[in-house]
Amino acid sequence: MKLINSSKAKIVDCNFLILSQTVDKYRNAVAFFVNVIDKEWNRFKELTTKESYNLVERLTVETKKNPTPLYNFKNGFHKFPSYLRRSAIADSYGIVSSYYSNLENYNKEKEIALLDNKRFTKKPPKLNKWHFKCPALYEGNMYEKLDDNLVRIKVFKNNDWVWQIIKLRNTDINYIKNRFSNDKVFSPILIKKDRKFYLQYSFEKKVVLPKLKYPNTKVCSVDLGLNHSAVCSIIDSKGTVIDRLFINQPIEKDRLNRLLNRYRLKCKQGGRNNKPKIWGKINGLNTQIVNDTVNKILNFAISNNADVLVFEYLKFQGKKFGSKAIRLQLWAKRRIQEKCQHQAHNYGLHFSRVSAKNTSKLAFDGSGIVVRNSKNASLCKFKNGKKYNCDLNASYNIGSRYFIREIEKTISEKKWLQYEAKVPCIARRTHCTLSTFKNLIVAMT
Repeated sequence: MKLINSSKAKIVDCNFLILSQTVDKYRNAVAFFVNVIDKEWNRFKELTTKESYNLVERLTVETKKNPTPLYNFKNGFHKFPSYLRRSAIADSYGIVSSYYSNLENYNKEKEIALLDNKRFTKKPPKLNKWHFKCPALYEGNMYEKLDDNLVRIKVFKNNDWVWQIIKLRNTDINYIKNRFSNDKVFSPILIKKDRKFYLQYSFEKKVVLPKLKYPNTKVCSVDLGLNHSAVCSIIDSKGTVIDRLFINQPIEKDRLNRLLNRYRLKCKQGGRNNKPKIWGKINGLNTQIVNDTVNKILNFAISNNADVLVFEYLKFQGKKFGSKAIRLQLWAKRRIQEKCQHQAHNYGLHFSRVSAKNTSKLAFDGSGIVVRNSKNASLCKFKNGKKYNCDLNASYNIGSRYFIREIEKTISEKKWLQYEAKVPCIARRTHCTLSTFKNLIVAMT
């Protein structure tokens, strides 16, 4: 398995006006090629990606064999580096191709809705010719390394493309050397973020995940929620719960709720024109919650020598209504799972998902459907009178369903039917709980 990681090194010693002009010039080139490809899209439909790039160059680049291109790129981009031009062509072709693909899907959905006499209110996609793309600095032509923290790049200065020496922050370079010393390095990208500039390096790492042996497997099952950011449980192959962890960020969530309340109040008072500009702070707090949750999940799994991270399939489509609408929209469940998956593979852990149906609804001890506490949504009551944490109960069921699925894969159909006769609940995995898993183990012995 190949993993791609990235890391940024901040530029600390350079004329930032020159770097800003370089990025803007590249974005103008992308907008130029987007316009050309959009106008001539009918000629690109049957071509491969490489053939499409060659066609764009024939349409725009002036050469001895092609003295009069239909759209002359040199008129507005004098001495534009060839490697940077090809990077702009690749970005612009991806933008236009994505637009026409989305447009085709939109037309199909509209046609199906009209045939079924349904109301279709979805707006068609639009092709935006201005995108915040950043230039890739190909080694040799656009980028040269002089020292650990000194590099030379080509920039747009005084209406010309010249070499410029820049200095990178030492702490960033040391981190890259320690973290990615054995990985394959790709050409960096000049990133502009607010008023700061970075060189973003990408690294390719080969990872071989160890083979899982069922009797010796431990899983870290994770239930993501709104009350707690995550609740984790370590479960072994015998159904024993070894450890548990509740992850929450009360300070960040309190600040987030305060900002959201402020946003709601301003919207009520003045409408759209009086909205406070606080979404940067809201998104920053949300990112902090995501990163802290991911780090704690992985540290917990690694410290307990878990072999697999198990999550739920969580999908919420359409608009959300009610008092928790904004909280649900800011719930970064996919970001947490994607980051956990990437980091788990970095550390040699497997990653898996199970169905989310009935994980919180059914009690882990097999007593049946739970009743949620109306005052505290994180608590529930079992039919036998036991009070328990809903998220912890769900994490037990998530890990148990993973084990039941893996056992079914490793044995024959005949044996599985014999176990179904002894433990009928395993016939429908969405009704399986921790007690079901333990009963299956007893039936197998």
